[in-house]
Amino acid sequence: MLLKKINIVIGLWMGLAPVALAQTYQAANINLLSVINPETGVNSFGDRYSGCWGWYQANKNREYAILGSQSGTYFVDVTNPTAPVICDYVAGKRTACVWREVKSYQNYCYVVSDDAAPNSFQIMDMSYLPDSVRVVYDSKNLFERAHTIWVDGNKLYAGGLRLSNGTPIPMAVFSLTNPASPTLLRNLNQDIPSINYVHDMFVRRDTVYASAGYQGLRILRLTAANSFVSMGSLTNYPGSGYNHSSSLTSNGQYLVFTDEVPASLPIKFCNVSNLSNITVPATRQQFVNQTTPHNPFVIGNRWAVLASYQDGLQIYDMAAPTNPILAGYFDTYPQGGGNISNYGNDPYEGLWGAYPYLPSKNIIALDVRNGLFMLNFPPLATSVNEVNLTSYNPVLYPNPAQTHFTFNLPTSVNEDLRLTITGIDGKTLLEKTFNNRFNNYETVNISTLPTGLYFVNLQTDSQLIFTKKLTVNH
Repeated sequence: MLLKKINIVIGLWMGLAPVALAQTYQAANINLLSVINPETGVNSFGDRYSGCWGWYQANKNREYAILGSQSGTYFVDVTNPTAPVICDYVAGKRTACVWREVKSYQNYCYVVSDDAAPNSFQIMDMSYLPDSVRVVYDSKNLFERAHTIWVDGNKLYAGGLRLSNGTPIPMAVFSLTNPASPTLLRNLNQDIPSINYVHDMFVRRDTVYASAGYQGLRILRLTAANSFVSMGSLTNYPGSGYNHSSSLTSNGQYLVFTDEVPASLPIKFCNVSNLSNITVPATRQQFVNQTTPHNPFVIGNRWAVLASYQDGLQIYDMAAPTNPILAGYFDTYPQGGGNISNYGNDPYEGLWGAYPYLPSKNIIALDVRNGLFMLNFPPLATSVNEVNLTSYNPVLYPNPAQTHFTFNLPTSVNEDLRLTITGIDGKTLLEKTFNNRFNNYETVNISTLPTGLYFVNLQTDSQLIFTKKLTVNH
């Protein structure tokens, strides 16, 4: 694919958010919507930010960026992505933090930091936005520090923990049955003590793709009895180093992962369809001597979005997963990187994280020095729209729905039908199979799904019949 390279020059000033006048950002196929930089303090590296996330407030149809900074957490309304509005800020237990990571569940925001004591685990209730958030938990009782967190269903996984007494825990899982007060279910070292550290994890339906640093990629499963079992591993692969983080395609066939140390290692596109024979059929680098691709985010089965430090945001087209193609990039860090062939003394400056799962398909990108970038990749906005790939005309009602919805089945399809409901981040949250029986209309219970926007997909083994958007509003 031929990338059209453009230079974007902006001159803006927003309240509490200075932007360099006439700043140039090199880009291809990705549009800049806005950039703000509200944090004024810096940590020991001279950086202001770390991890970020996004949240969609379905009952108010509003979108938010959540920014982890050296001093705390910012909540930014990005419903109008060209004019972000800072809604609230929550100070952390300490300032000058290098690490702060964020995830969400229902209307709750979970924030951890891996900086030295004093520190804490924080939970905020976001239901009051855009007015404000409320801190509902700020404690070190469960743990004082964690390097990363992930939410799957009603469980929160935390990697690289330290308890308040300093005891290290490689990884732990907590129940979010009460979202404002998690409870410990299991520590990984209780079942698999050979794994001494989990840097990050991607989890889908209790299958954990654990990035275990120099111990490689470990695939685990949390059983119904809340114990961990090993499913597979990959410890020797092209460009191996410190296994950092990963993201899985919607069909569960390919995992995109990165290695953080040493710098300049390539992105890995990994086939995980057979956990007893995991392979890496492709690796990619935008530049010959790139900085580390840091955090990957996969959308559906096609798009891999990479936050890549000094090389900014990279998007790869995985239509042919064994031959991914660079489809776009945006350099959030003009101070250095491959675009000017100068990485300086610290290859880990630049874009830390991103969030490409908002309903608008606008992308949140957080640069450690330069702040929040709101970006748009046009092919993404059209790749997950409703589709009807057969002559069958589906009817799905009510929409919005509360606890159930009904849809009509295609009587002309002589195969088993599989219905899946996915979130806007591509995760499959509900599955149901209709075994070659056609009742014309079927009702699906969605009472366990939180309020939000979803995609309902109906397919056979040979074809996708339709994808319909569904709004759940309890």
